[in-house]
Amino acid sequence: MIGTDQLTAFFVASIVIIMVPGPSVLFTLARGVAWGRSVAVLTVLGNSLGTLLLSAVVALGLGPLIAHSLAFSITLQLAGGGYLVWLGFQALRHRHEHAQAMTAREATRPRALHIVRQGFTVGILNPKSLVFFAAVFPHFVDRTRGNVTVQLLLLGLIFSVMAFFSDGTWGVVAGTAREWLSGSPSRLVALRTIGGCVMTTLGVLIIIGALTS
Repeated sequence: MIGTDQLTAFFVASIVIIMVPGPSVLFTLARGVAWGRSVAVLTVLGNSLGTLLLSAVVALGLGPLIAHSLAFSITLQLAGGGYLVWLGFQALRHRHEHAQAMTAREATRPRALHIVRQGFTVGILNPKSLVFFAAVFPHFVDRTRGNVTVQLLLLGLIFSVMAFFSDGTWGVVAGTAREWLSGSPSRLVALRTIGGCVMTTLGVLIIIGALTS
């Protein structure tokens, strides 16, 4: 249904966007530091389900529209890029407060369903994923190989599975190193600073790409 060349290019693009430490990764790290590996993995599960639903919404609605409207695609990229810049600025501005919050240990361990629901909320509201799905997915569709919507849904499923394993690895690492991370607020401040800089840079690059397209 989707050509090998398109899939290869999609895998490369997905790896790049997934490896960028955006809101989902940072939230997973926070849960891993606070509660350990099992909570981090449950968070990633919820996040991946939210990402999958978001990709389905794009496939069924935004994707076909963007594929035929350059103006709409540029507008969406500008909005998404601007939001990423704002998220990065907020991360840098409040990095010390966020570091303290990440080390906080709640008195009672949250229930599994509550953990998954929180991860789902972060996943479905992740602007980085929305921008990627809406602005990039249509470029990997081959209109000569069957239903476009089905291809978009398949790409969304592949991306969600890749994100689960990648973010899950982050969570396991954070859960394993929770004492090392929580023992030094400066390490978490540095991590938050890196995340803020990456999100800001990504947002700026998206905006530049939209303006020059």
